[in-house]
Amino acid sequence: MSTSIVKIPREREISPCPCNREKTYAECCLPFHYGRKRPETAEQLMRSRYSAYFFRLVDYLVATTHPDKRDKKLAHNIDETIWEPSWRKLEIISQSKGGADDKTGKVEFIATYSLGKETRQLHEKSRFRRFKGKWMYLDGKG
Repeated sequence: MSTSIVKIPREREISPCPCNREKTYAECCLPFHYGRKRPETAEQLMRSRYSAYFFRLVDYLVATTHPDKRDKKLAHNIDETIWEPSWRKLEIISQSKGGADDKTGKVEFIATYSLGKETRQLHEKSRFRRFKGKWMYLDGKG
């Protein structure tokens, strides 16, 4: 992961985490974003990736994408699109496997966002796979 993450303002640390787990950002996704902890489940990784989109942490999104799906333009492609939507809410619909002892997992979710004055939803069934012991995002083809 790049060292380009700047010091996060205290207000953000004590605010509710965007991933909707009823914890503060400091208690929830911040340790993953700073590399202090690794997600133990596919759902934790999915939630931390949602929060990374919310805070526009391109490096984290690239670092948590499975190497099989990480092309040379991934960071550029994310950076080109990450600034337009304003993420509003995350709802977990279901999950299968993806536990601490699993090698693969799926998480179905709905992410609500605004694009201009329009509210939209992204409904995805994400697939996750471990790589060298770490959970990684594989794709949304679940």
